[in-house]
Amino acid sequence: MPEITAQQWESYLANFPDAHILQTRAWGDLKSTFGWSAGYTISSPADGAQADLGAQVLFRRLPLGWSAAYIAKGPVGKSQKVANPASWGALLSEVDRLCLHRRSVFLKIEPDLWQSSEQVEGGDKSDQHIHPRHLRESQQSIQPRRTLVVDLTGDEEQVLSRMKQKTRYNIRLAIKKGLVAYPSTDLETFYRLMTETGQRDAFGVHSRQYYQRAHELFHPNGECVMLLAELEGQPLAALMAFTHGKRAWYFYGASSDAHREYMPTYLLQWEAMRWARAHGCTSYDLWGVPDVDLAALEAQFAHRSDGLWGVYRFKRGFGGQLMRASGPWDRVYQPFLYQLYRLWYRSRAQE
Repeated sequence: MPEITAQQWESYLANFPDAHILQTRAWGDLKSTFGWSAGYTISSPADGAQADLGAQVLFRRLPLGWSAAYIAKGPVGKSQKVANPASWGALLSEVDRLCLHRRSVFLKIEPDLWQSSEQVEGGDKSDQHIHPRHLRESQQSIQPRRTLVVDLTGDEEQVLSRMKQKTRYNIRLAIKKGLVAYPSTDLETFYRLMTETGQRDAFGVHSRQYYQRAHELFHPNGECVMLLAELEGQPLAALMAFTHGKRAWYFYGASSDAHREYMPTYLLQWEAMRWARAHGCTSYDLWGVPDVDLAALEAQFAHRSDGLWGVYRFKRGFGGQLMRASGPWDRVYQPFLYQLYRLWYRSRAQE
């Protein structure tokens, strides 16, 4: 099937309510506001039955009229969770047409698939056994490869019981000290805290307009919440969490230097989990920890704070299961330009 419209993509996704939020039209609209463009396609089995797989493809403009294509946490469909070369092949044929029309140098796919628990715990980083033909494994990922996913099933006491004792203590300490956490639409305060945190912890921050647009797209239908934690009217921390189907994700968080001893970030995460539970979610993805196995994480977190190590110390206490995503996989259309891109990417990563 040729490229479809955004409205047709929404109709297709209605059949898959638990698709990843990065495959939603709203996410495509968000990225399209900030330098990307979105295309959509679905494939049908050879017998003409109902569409089997589909994908939202994001395109980033490169010099001289070229582009880079990206499928984030897709494709979506009946065959996405299993190794089905026939289904993937049919979809890739449609995606190829889309990418060639947009003059893509390559396509990067980061599927909504997890490696097996044995691979995650054992440090096996190969996806040879599941990735479709004509794709190559890539060392360059866009989304975090490894994360902690908190189980939200059961009652609140059961969720708390799966956390580490110190984390439960910190949540209760924040409440005891009089901190309150509540939904807010105060983007100015949120962005001020984000920039303060980015400067302190040396990580990149989106523009204020980016966070505002994300809130505008997802909040009206109940798929986004911005939470603020404050003490006697003084904002101390903020986060933005998202939900789609039965899953929730923690994407953006920030805190000030004031009263950090009162643990406002712990209270915020707990309130975000309570919000997700109220929306029917059964899992809460803390979105990003260092890409090493559990033994290495536990051995090193106490004396490392670089990169994602600083947040692992915080996130580990919420009792999440360590998960590692499959991929990324690349499909190359212009081999020479692809090699130039890889060299550029490596040089930038070393800066």
